[in-house]
Amino acid sequence: MAIRRCVAGGESYKQGRSAVVFAAKFNPHHCMQTLLIALLAGLGFIVAYHTYGRWLGSKIFKLSAEYVCPSEKLKDGVDYVPTSKGIVFGHHFASIAGTGPIVGPAIAILWGWFPALLWVIFGSIFIGAVHDFGALVVSLRNNGQTVGDIAGRVLNRRVRIVFLCILFMAVAIVLAIFGLVIAAIFKMFPSAIVPCLLQIPLAVLIGMWLNRRGLSLKIPSIIALIVMYLSVIYGDTGFLHTLNMAMASWSAFTWVVILLLYSYVASVIPVWALLQPRDYINALQLISVLGLVVLGVVAAAFFGGAPLIEGGARPSLELAAPAINPNPVGAPAMFPFLFITIACGAISGFHCLVSSGTTSKQLKFEPDARAIGYGSMLTEGFLATLVILACAAGIGLGAMSRDGVMLMGTEAWSHYYADWSTSSTLGSKVGAFVTGSANFVKALGIPGGVSVALMGVFVASFAGTTLDTACRLQRYIVQELASAIAPKSADGKSWLSWIQGKHGATIVAVCTAMLMAAVPPAGKEWALANAGKGGMILWPIFGATNQLLGGVSFLVIAFYLWRRSLPIWFLVVPMIMMLILPAWAMTLQAFVGENSWLMQGNWLLVGIAVVTLVLEVWMVIEAIKLFPKTKGLIEEKAIEPVKA
Repeated sequence: MAIRRCVAGGESYKQGRSAVVFAAKFNPHHCMQTLLIALLAGLGFIVAYHTYGRWLGSKIFKLSAEYVCPSEKLKDGVDYVPTSKGIVFGHHFASIAGTGPIVGPAIAILWGWFPALLWVIFGSIFIGAVHDFGALVVSLRNNGQTVGDIAGRVLNRRVRIVFLCILFMAVAIVLAIFGLVIAAIFKMFPSAIVPCLLQIPLAVLIGMWLNRRGLSLKIPSIIALIVMYLSVIYGDTGFLHTLNMAMASWSAFTWVVILLLYSYVASVIPVWALLQPRDYINALQLISVLGLVVLGVVAAAFFGGAPLIEGGARPSLELAAPAINPNPVGAPAMFPFLFITIACGAISGFHCLVSSGTTSKQLKFEPDARAIGYGSMLTEGFLATLVILACAAGIGLGAMSRDGVMLMGTEAWSHYYADWSTSSTLGSKVGAFVTGSANFVKALGIPGGVSVALMGVFVASFAGTTLDTACRLQRYIVQELASAIAPKSADGKSWLSWIQGKHGATIVAVCTAMLMAAVPPAGKEWALANAGKGGMILWPIFGATNQLLGGVSFLVIAFYLWRRSLPIWFLVVPMIMMLILPAWAMTLQAFVGENSWLMQGNWLLVGIAVVTLVLEVWMVIEAIKLFPKTKGLIEEKAIEPVKA
């Protein structure tokens, strides 16, 4: 192994071979900077939860334990299932996290770690957490319906259909993409395959355990953590290694088909049987891994990273990325693209679907909404903060180049972030995070192979939770859209009744995603080797579409409050930002410059952009016309909360 450069305490070391000894010097200012950022961010999120979050819950949304939640009111044992706060938190957090707070910040750091950090912290506290919390409460007060369905009452029927169409398009892209995301992660980190697959039977067993009344949550929690970590440590040894490598060689389309079929099953069975326990396991995994990473940051700050060679000194921890990098090579303008590149971790429109689609149907007590709606988003913001630090400082503790040379400090960071074309790819960004965070974990003395496998499982597991939750959400959207287009007649019949049931709607969701994924990338022939990658054709438009969804979700929340004469001033700036910035970015991507989709002849993306922008403008016009007429005027057929 060659070692090209080591930045330790601000000094550079020339390239050497095997028996190099590092004379790392401790620089308190540089080494403590990373730790201080992590601690201050964590403290800021805690303070925000106990101040702004408390104010929203008590003064704006007026949460009350006296109200009967939809899970009790409409309990059916499949979707509406009263569940304890800890399990619902696990489901909600795992579902909203996914790979979003990893990939987005890991790309945006190309503009510098400071702008990314500011957007994550302030976006989470004042925009993202408010959005998720608001969508959850509004859904709780409307029988657990999605924000798209609620839009039909608080605005009008036309808006309902428009909004549901936007939701369908956004979730279809998620389903088409995330199967490929998981397949790509498995190819990069084969040691993660068996541990990830093992979570499914483990989740089913825990679901059966928890469904039997009177059993404590502590025992399955301990069992889940032990089995999870044992699977990471021993899941790539002997026969299991051979199995991992064999499955890693499967084509992307094979994995997409398998994962979508799994998502179908996960979507139609009761939430307690798989969705809740799987997400609960992943939440335990995330929290424990976050704890390890934070401890790793502490260890690296005080003692340095893990020695790169036996007998070598520990390299010091420093921020290898620039604080601000306004003009990266080949990158679009920081403003507005930073705000659509980092979605999850600051604000994500997809979260309104989780809040109003699955979580609101499981919450047992209304006051729990603050911890789950507001608290989960702040936890995700802290995860995004650690991702930024892993990519800004963790990478500098040692990263292997493609030619087998160990790079350190700024050279290691530059290897991953040479320009926009390389830094914005999925593989590069997942690799940057896994390398940087594994370096933190290795600083605790944990072997490198285990550290990398742990972070690989971490990423793949959360992509999986996003996939199966998105499939269930798409089922709800298809059912609501079918009901909006063709309502049932007096005799209970409709020409779309075949997709208003859970199986028909789920088949539509899965088949749509599978067809989108089957399309080969642009310029590639129709072949099995190229199939499964069609979702990536739509990836460039996903960020803007997702953030626009957040803007229109804010519209629904604002109208719900406005009709009840409740304050909406705290929503105005976030709502305007999330309506204007994504539309601006999408317009630039589609129509401006030599690299625009229009100039490239990418008519699919241009068409989707035009339709999305037209639908958004339509919704905004409808809202502006209705706004002065609706203050204090409760909507027709309003569903008001019922007291116990």
